[in-house]
Amino acid sequence: MEPKRLYRSGKDRVIGGVCGGLGNYFNLDPVIIRVATVALFFAGFLGLLGYIIAWIIVPNEPFS
Repeated sequence: MEPKRLYRSGKDRVIGGVCGGLGNYFNLDPVIIRVATVALFFAGFLGLLGYIIAWIIVPNEPFS
């Protein structure tokens, strides 16, 4: 069995695919991740900073 890997989503993408990829990885609806990211953004820009870092670090989903 292949280990589960975190990728930015190619099909469930709004800006960079980070929230879609996290939703796929944790088997959650990406909307929940997006709402949490926006809430963290308004709580002190932590959501924006985390999103930008994840956008840079997490690779795109490979074509299959």
